[in-house]
Amino acid sequence: MKIDKVVNALTHQFVTNDPLHQLFDAVNAISVQGYDEQRRVIYWNKGSEYLYGYSAQEASGQKLEDLIIPPPMQDAVVSAHTNWLNNDEEIPAAELILQRKNGAQVCVFSSHVMFINQYNIKQMYCIDIDLTDVKKAQGQAVFKEKMLETIFEAIPDLFFLMQEDGTIVDYHASNENNLYVNPDEFIGKRMFAVLPDEIAIKFQVNIALALKQKVMVSFEYELKLPKGTVYFEARINHVPQYEQVMVIVRDITEQHKSDELIRHQAYFDSLTSLPNRFLALDKLSEILKSANEHKVNAAVCFLDLDDFKKINDSLGHEVGDKLLIEAAARLQGTISDSGMVGRLGGDEFIVLLPNLTCAKSALAIIDKLLKNFREPFKIEGRELMVTLSAGIAMYPENGSSASDLLRNADTAMYQAKAFGRNTYSFFAKQMNVVIQRRLAIEEQMSSALERNEFELFYQPQFDVKNKHIIGAEALLRWHNPVLGNVTPDEFIPIAENTGLIVPIGKFVISQALHFLNEWQGSCKHEQKYTMAVNLSPRQFRDEELLRFIQNSLIDADVNPESLEFEITEGVLMSCHTNVVDILTEITALGINLSLDDFGTGYSSLSYLREYPFNVLKIDRSFIDGIVLNKEDFNLVRAIIAMSHSLGLTVVAEGVETKEQHTLLKQLGCDFMQGFYFSKPIPAKQFLDFSMNFDKK
Repeated sequence: MKIDKVVNALTHQFVTNDPLHQLFDAVNAISVQGYDEQRRVIYWNKGSEYLYGYSAQEASGQKLEDLIIPPPMQDAVVSAHTNWLNNDEEIPAAELILQRKNGAQVCVFSSHVMFINQYNIKQMYCIDIDLTDVKKAQGQAVFKEKMLETIFEAIPDLFFLMQEDGTIVDYHASNENNLYVNPDEFIGKRMFAVLPDEIAIKFQVNIALALKQKVMVSFEYELKLPKGTVYFEARINHVPQYEQVMVIVRDITEQHKSDELIRHQAYFDSLTSLPNRFLALDKLSEILKSANEHKVNAAVCFLDLDDFKKINDSLGHEVGDKLLIEAAARLQGTISDSGMVGRLGGDEFIVLLPNLTCAKSALAIIDKLLKNFREPFKIEGRELMVTLSAGIAMYPENGSSASDLLRNADTAMYQAKAFGRNTYSFFAKQMNVVIQRRLAIEEQMSSALERNEFELFYQPQFDVKNKHIIGAEALLRWHNPVLGNVTPDEFIPIAENTGLIVPIGKFVISQALHFLNEWQGSCKHEQKYTMAVNLSPRQFRDEELLRFIQNSLIDADVNPESLEFEITEGVLMSCHTNVVDILTEITALGINLSLDDFGTGYSSLSYLREYPFNVLKIDRSFIDGIVLNKEDFNLVRAIIAMSHSLGLTVVAEGVETKEQHTLLKQLGCDFMQGFYFSKPIPAKQFLDFSMNFDKK
């Protein structure tokens, strides 16, 4: 019998089921199949076509096990169907993995029902629901659950699920060392009854806040645990749909330590651990506010260590740092609870003295400080003497703001330095005149070079025996439109402190060498003049100094032997670490070195032996008294004799009278300069002076 005839015959047998088929035909989302007693397809709805991929025409007459049952299941399916037909053992509904037309697997929930038609023939209907999306959703849910479990285990936070009244219903802790008590002691109990009172109140207040404001709230607290004090951050979120509260607690101890370190670095000096400038000024503002409210006095003391720079440069920064640490400890030990000590930077300290009745109260403390610093410091087996200079500004007399008082105390400290150091000075209003002048000079000098305000004057140097000019000293002069003529004694120290001396010094070297070239070119006697130029301590820190000198000599076409650098004792002391190398290299170029202002320092004799000097200049302070003062006369005679024995040329500066000239000539002084011959004069006037002198 052909297949079409079989199908028609089968269909004819089941005509009684047409209404049921019409119902199933209307449902595309569910697969419904009908099978005869030989498990051949007698019905196949649209849902089955979508699910398994076979059309109704393709499926009709095909056996169940050959159509959608995977080979491993076929025997079991045939056996189950036979048992149902013969023994009335129903096939239970179950999840099954069946097979599509293309061989792909599909997961279904399969239910089965058995009908007996009017011909007494049994037919089985299968109703299959596609579980693909369900299984996918279940898989995602399981994955998310596992993922959350993994995340919970990885996160070190504590999680507490509570009722709105604070009763703990569940928790999670990957590290139970951060739990204040064991879980069996807090599950089912209110958190407020478990924690210490102070922390419990914080939780109670913040949970109430979260319930009221419907937003997450957070706060920090600390607990003493067996492992020590631990700092926590708690975040509280209300879950209104479940009438519960989620609390997440994080250990922020390391962050707290880092924040404390950052705060300490921001407010305290890293070397001495004293309050730094920022914290000191903040504390001073608090002191002034309190002093104003209680109508009392306060004092700001600006302290500076005397001669610290010499120790730091000569013995090294390591010794200098240890000295600063010891000095800070001595200051704190002296002040104790009567005030606050801070470090402003370098060797500058500040002492704040609140709640004073009068200036005498501050003076008693400062006197004690000065006395304690007169005792030597013992650093690395050395005894170092370092005294204090102190400037004192009183509130409200000397200022009402922290900045005014600090500035005025600083001014008073410089006055104490001028008094000879190792002393104190109270601020006086007239000191402001000095500081205002200094600030004005700094302001105007910052761009004086660009405005061409500097000019070189030249003072001739004379050969005593031959009575002719042998050279000149270049001296810097400054005329400013605002300040007028500013003396070198005023602007040179300020230029040194600000670092402007470096570009200004280069200007002097360049101008002096070009003038020397012009001067030598104008001389008809082919006289080999020399030019003396001063070098300051700050210039020796300039890494480009030697290269600049070499280039300047080449640019001006001047022989190095015609250039002489005058060096003061301050240069030798402030540049101790590299001065020998630099001076040696200068000498190697053929340039002469002169020790300036000899006799004003306490160790100049050792420098004559240690450094490669060619010339020694006797300071004018000794020349002034050479006629009337026997001691000065004998000292000058000894200096000249000693210098000649060392092969040095001697220059006397500040010669102003004929009597001085006569005595110096008798003592064998080589060269002289001073007002007796000529004051420093501008370049053009100097050339005229030189030419006229040569005609004599």
